[in-house]
Amino acid sequence: MDRLKQIEAFVGVATRGSLSAAARVEGVTPAIIGRRLDALEARLGVRLLLRTTRRLTLTFEGQAFLEDCQKLLNDLANAEAAVSLGGLKASGYLKISAPAGFGRKHVAPLVGDFMRANPEVRVNLNLSDRLVDLVNENIDCAIRIGELTDSSLVSVRLGEMRRMVVASPAYLVARGVPRTPADLAGHECLSLGQQRGWLFRDPDSGEAQTLKVGGSFECNDGAVLHEWALAGRGLAWRSLWEVGQDLKEGRLTSVLDAWQAPPMGIYAVFPQRRHLPLRVRLFIDLLKDNYGRPSYWELP
Repeated sequence: MDRLKQIEAFVGVATRGSLSAAARVEGVTPAIIGRRLDALEARLGVRLLLRTTRRLTLTFEGQAFLEDCQKLLNDLANAEAAVSLGGLKASGYLKISAPAGFGRKHVAPLVGDFMRANPEVRVNLNLSDRLVDLVNENIDCAIRIGELTDSSLVSVRLGEMRRMVVASPAYLVARGVPRTPADLAGHECLSLGQQRGWLFRDPDSGEAQTLKVGGSFECNDGAVLHEWALAGRGLAWRSLWEVGQDLKEGRLTSVLDAWQAPPMGIYAVFPQRRHLPLRVRLFIDLLKDNYGRPSYWELP
């Protein structure tokens, strides 16, 4: 306890510029603050502050020690907050990033729910399909789907997502139902591009394979491929988050279900921090509660 009091006295004096200012905050006399500083310097064996009757100046060692002490006190405050969330309110500024299509449909509505429950939080939602730089762009939390490659980020798995081959009932009546991935050679496949194949898993061996598909139409926008599949123009390989409601209401039908690729993870990623702000933790919990329910993906 004495060590903590000494550190708090040092930080208070260094940041407020005088013993008396630090003493007022602590509710003690300047003499007590002075004794705590003396005891701290004696214990460390180094001068942290140069004190005269007119001013206080940090030494080189004092400046370095101040930064460490401020971090220590901040970590302590966060640790205390982590075990007493019931008495706290989320507040401040929350910046979130998510893939454009997924974010419009499955992040933005939950942001609305979050803000209604936490009215003191201001939110900036950045929807982009590029891989954002969380640190340099000051992003608190990003939603990512699939394999994570940046080991410098911390991740929380929110749920999982499947991709499947879908088509309209009218297309399947006209062209037939493929039974194996090899049958796709005789079908109109709506593709993001020849350089990107469709992933399948052999139901017998469990081996995953990427199959290059072909057709008369390619588009780099998945939403367009989705619309073309609804219009009966071909087969598309789409994520459940996009077509779940269409499958439920019969506008699309999934095929090659036994060959579905392994599910991909949906993650919240954030820069390495010992303690996340309450607003970030509450938002991640909201996403996890929703994305973790299989029934959620059938919602519009």
